[in-house]
Amino acid sequence: MNVLRLIVAILLIAVGLVAGVQNTDQVTLKFLTASVQTSSGVAIMLSVLIGAIAGVLIVLATMVWPLYSKLRRLNREAARAVPVSEPPTTPPAGL
Repeated sequence: MNVLRLIVAILLIAVGLVAGVQNTDQVTLKFLTASVQTSSGVAIMLSVLIGAIAGVLIVLATMVWPLYSKLRRLNREAARAVPVSEPPTTPPAGL
């Protein structure tokens, strides 16, 4: 399964690079007071990268962190619920 994911990731990166190389028109990106002039391919790849990072952060915030905190809470409760008994110091009778 990991090999399949790696192959898909490599194919997507290759498609993105091909799209970036073929889109050579100049575009101007404006941010409040600053502006940057770059090719449309770079702008496309940059926006895809920012979107992927935003998606990862959303998944972390909505799925991973809440589940991790729930797991820690349940582990603490389980550790408190199970009493730790000392092993017997003498062997049981009859042995």
